[in-house]
Amino acid sequence: MNIGIALLAFAYVLSQFFRAFLAVLSPFLATDIGAGPEDLAFASGLWFITFAAMQPPIGWALDTIGPRRTAATLLLLGGGGGAAVFALATTPLHVSIAMALIGVGCAPVLMASYYIFALDHPPLRFAFLAALMVGVGTLGNIVASYPTTLAAETMGWRAALWVLCALASATAAGIWITVRDPIKEPTEQKGSFAEVLRIRALWFIFPLMLVSYAEVGALRGLWIGPYLTEVFNAEPRVIGQATLAMGIAMVVGPLLYSKLDNVFRTLKWVVFVGSCGMLLSTFGMIMLVDHSVIWIIILMCAIGLFGSTYPAIMAHGRSFLPPHLVGRGVTMLNLCSIGGVGIAQFATGRIHASYSDGAFASLPYSLILTFFAILLSIGLITYLFSRDTER
Repeated sequence: MNIGIALLAFAYVLSQFFRAFLAVLSPFLATDIGAGPEDLAFASGLWFITFAAMQPPIGWALDTIGPRRTAATLLLLGGGGGAAVFALATTPLHVSIAMALIGVGCAPVLMASYYIFALDHPPLRFAFLAALMVGVGTLGNIVASYPTTLAAETMGWRAALWVLCALASATAAGIWITVRDPIKEPTEQKGSFAEVLRIRALWFIFPLMLVSYAEVGALRGLWIGPYLTEVFNAEPRVIGQATLAMGIAMVVGPLLYSKLDNVFRTLKWVVFVGSCGMLLSTFGMIMLVDHSVIWIIILMCAIGLFGSTYPAIMAHGRSFLPPHLVGRGVTMLNLCSIGGVGIAQFATGRIHASYSDGAFASLPYSLILTFFAILLSIGLITYLFSRDTER
């Protein structure tokens, strides 16, 4: 791993942090600027939607101008600029604008890494490197948990955002200086997103990609905070500890899937069985929705572990992409994954708003979990018809 890849990995740590830290800051933002769960669901959804909307132009940029300039420019303008807007926020609207900007800034980071891996390494090696990058990057989930709670309680959340602004800007400058674009074989094939969509093997992978990360991203990125607060009256430190535990599970998950792929020599069935574990954990949460905070946290960690299928599904889809479609192909897969979370955030925000005034504080969360269980079931049924990778 050279310095450029290390900086891209650190940028992905920041990306994972930004998609998850609202859950921990929710008590502070509610007190200081009046941001409720629906406001934060909308802001979080904007992060994922703008992130997803950027994938097509990023796919084009990776294939034409390369990962170095693509990642560095957007991270500086969106990541650094968005963090500055967040630090100055005085209303929930400002938070939404900031999160949209940060989504733009974070959008190219992982895909720039995957683009380099895909062109510089064989497809079977790609699966391991993709899992390693996600495993390292998911450390951002850990930082966006209890440590962020401590930072918000000591130095204040605004000061913490200014630190993040400086980190994002410095990382962008480092990427510009150190990342080297891979050398591409000359070809007359230009490629297009329409050509990616004509690859029939991807049709049965896209639906699971759309829904598999949606639940993990929504729970860890937003709902774990309001859920534990409204149903169990949990204090901020308990929320921080719960998000820390789930974040650790999400670090272990991608590396575990990579190991199981090497042992069983099948990506499809490793992903399928693991996703079934995620589905069973979701049913467990529905049944125990307001019974025990300990069991709920354990099941959330199980969802974080079993639901860490992103790099494995990405590697599965990558195996069907020819070299001239790598940039557009991986960003199309990523669009499904991140776009699914954004749609889920908007949908679950509506569910919470519609049922939060009822007699049972747990009702909106039961419905949110049922929503995810239905989506995941549909994705799994479709994925059964996918073709396994060739060894």
